[in-house]
Amino acid sequence: MPRIVMYTTAVCPYCVAAKNFLKSRGAEWEEVRVDLDFARRQEMVDKAQRTSVPQIFIGDTHVGGFDDMVALDRAGGLKPLLEGNA
Repeated sequence: MPRIVMYTTAVCPYCVAAKNFLKSRGAEWEEVRVDLDFARRQEMVDKAQRTSVPQIFIGDTHVGGFDDMVALDRAGGLKPLLEGNA
């Protein structure tokens, strides 16, 4: 399984939903709390070109936020990413 990085904040219901969704898929991830570290927030904005959380990266692929991840899953694109076959 490729490395998963999720940029989050403490008070974000979509972040919680994204973590629960990935957990249901058997995935593990590195959580980066951007509310605690301005430099990491800037890193997220530079990489994702977005300021909202969560921002999810699977390997080198920017998946986007929770809604984007669910849409990707429904389209059949999430499983190959999680398996490292994309």
